[in-house]
Amino acid sequence: MTTFRTFDAARAESIDAPPDLPVRRTKSRALRGERSAAAWMISPAIVLFILFLIIPIVLAFGLAFTDTRLISPRPGRFVGLDNFAYLFTDPVFWASVRNTFYFAIVVVPVQAGFALLLALLVNAKVRGTNFFRTVYFLPVVTSMVVVSLLWRFMYQKDGLINQVLGSLSFGTYTPIDWLNDPVWAMPAIMFMSIWQGVAFHMVIWLAGLQTIPAELYEASEIDGASRWQQFLYVTWPGLRQTATLILVTITIAAFSLFTQIAVMTDGGPLDTTTTVVYQAVRTGYQQLQTGLASAISLVFFVLVLIVSGVQRYLTRERS
Repeated sequence: MTTFRTFDAARAESIDAPPDLPVRRTKSRALRGERSAAAWMISPAIVLFILFLIIPIVLAFGLAFTDTRLISPRPGRFVGLDNFAYLFTDPVFWASVRNTFYFAIVVVPVQAGFALLLALLVNAKVRGTNFFRTVYFLPVVTSMVVVSLLWRFMYQKDGLINQVLGSLSFGTYTPIDWLNDPVWAMPAIMFMSIWQGVAFHMVIWLAGLQTIPAELYEASEIDGASRWQQFLYVTWPGLRQTATLILVTITIAAFSLFTQIAVMTDGGPLDTTTTVVYQAVRTGYQQLQTGLASAISLVFFVLVLIVSGVQRYLTRERS
């Protein structure tokens, strides 16, 4: 009996024995090496993220409550909410808020809808769709500064647009100085912005369309559904997540309107094209009021956060 117990105990001990220690140490050493290599590889991105995003955000929050100037021998002083109190009584600031919302309210639905229409057209299985996809996407790969300069010349009183309209009207058309007219300046910038950015969102819509199973369309055809019914009950439900992404990205881009204004109108005429972002840059770098510009940036951040939150809530999935 003693011999059998000794054998069983030895067998159990061999089964429960821990792995070989050198092998475990080798694995642990290799794991530490992989973690160290990963840390070194990601560290440049983390440093740039902190340097160009986190630190400016923290500085903007801090400077918004001071009267700091960009170039001044006097150091900035803490002024509390004075910058915000000034903004809420400044007519130019309220004009910039109105212009920003005006631009976003028009551009977001028009650009999203037109991009969806183009995506439906180029998604059709007909000859030449690759050519049209390339043509539609060309404005996206062109710099916004270059596009704005070209359209500024086209919008001049003797520019291409007025000449084309004059030819089509057989000389009865009165040329409009589009960018110097308070009524037409912002609509002109809207039209150009939609033309330049619509193809990017067309590609996103197109990616969403290609994820919808073809079997759903075949089943709807068998059931006798029309084109509109297919879009309403097959296409649109399949694009719900894509629509949320597109609406949020267009809204943020619309609220960040700056380049077109800086190149084409400088906020004029009579501040009818001044936006919140353009006013922040003008206040900080032209008027050298860094504290006030930081306050404008903080208000802009809150506005975008609220609008994006409301938009995300309205487009959420309902169970």
